[in-house]
Amino acid sequence: MADKTVRGRFVWHELITPDTAGAHAFYTKVLGWRTQAWDLNPDYTMFVAPSGPLGGSVGRPSESAARWRPYIGTDHIEGTVDQARSLGARVVTDVTEMPNAGKYAILEDPQGVEFGVYLSPSDPAPEAAPKLGEYSWHELATNDFRAAFDFYSALFGWEAIAEHDMGAPSGVYLTFGRDGTEIGGMFKRTPEMPGGPAWLGYVRVKDVQQTITKATSIGATLLLGPMEVPGGDFIAQFNDPQGGMFAVHTVAADIQRFASETEAAVTAGEAESTEEQAAATGAARRATAQKAAAKKAKQPAKKAKGAAKKASPAAAKKKTAKKAAKKARKSAAPSRKSAKKKAVGAKAKAGKKTASRKVARGGAKKRATAKGRGAAARGAKRPARKVARGAKSKRAAKKRAPARSRSKTARKAK
Repeated sequence: MADKTVRGRFVWHELITPDTAGAHAFYTKVLGWRTQAWDLNPDYTMFVAPSGPLGGSVGRPSESAARWRPYIGTDHIEGTVDQARSLGARVVTDVTEMPNAGKYAILEDPQGVEFGVYLSPSDPAPEAAPKLGEYSWHELATNDFRAAFDFYSALFGWEAIAEHDMGAPSGVYLTFGRDGTEIGGMFKRTPEMPGGPAWLGYVRVKDVQQTITKATSIGATLLLGPMEVPGGDFIAQFNDPQGGMFAVHTVAADIQRFASETEAAVTAGEAESTEEQAAATGAARRATAQKAAAKKAKQPAKKAKGAAKKASPAAAKKKTAKKAAKKARKSAAPSRKSAKKKAVGAKAKAGKKTASRKVARGGAKKRATAKGRGAAARGAKRPARKVARGAKSKRAAKKRAPARSRSKTARKAK
């Protein structure tokens, strides 16, 4: 018949640390716990898993390193403490009652390993398989694991379930439990292991490797793992940033489930991507079809517009005439500008020629006085090439005048 009592069950876990704030920040990030002040003592902070409270923290600035202390349930705490003392244990804190919260005591087993015993004021909850975020395994590394098992089995009724040969240097690993269900193990610690004999609690996590990555990224030191253990489970052990040793555990069923979920997520993502691509392709095709339809709808309008143009030739001719007139105006504009420029240029040239003639005439008169009319004619000849045709006619008349004079003289002589 199964033992329905709390005797021999790990019921609480307490962290003694020099830095409670740092510890709270670390464990909430790594294990997904949250912190909560205890209703009966606000100075005491509890660690709360998704399923409920499972531990607490005690600040001890004088402590050089953090450490975890497990509490084991009992139905009769005074009797358990007396029995432990008789079996060689040392009482660190005698039975202490907490109003409305039960009783506890702190002991050291014959090999110096610290643990607590606890009596709850209410009936224990039904025992069930540990959930994610809860403690799933407890391990004792000690100098003499067989003597340790005899001590604890006498106090709590644990039973040996199996022995596994781990080889040198650790040797045999003894698993123990209650009513045929394994709840932990014991083995002989080696001199190379850090710290002294102690209990180590394992918290169930979804993925050991992810937990390793997360814990080491925020200050934890990886001591062991990831390591596969009998049955296909995986474990890892750490020191937290304050030096407190803790461990995590992923069961084989979680590994298989996680792999299936990952594969399903990848498949769903690929399917979703394919659907999105198909939807995008369909949308593109619909958009192309809509553009084609819109283009086709515009074509009859263009034809109707052309027909309207043909139906009104007078309007078309009028429009053509307007275009021609506009084009002519554009062509005429440069011509008018050119003519204007030419007129201005001609006027300037005429002014220059008039000035030249005046200068030439003045010079001719002066030269005529000195050299006679022939020199004046030659001096006036050069600018005459630049004047208009009318000026040339006048010079011709002057040249012909002496000839008429000669004829007149000849007639008089007769």
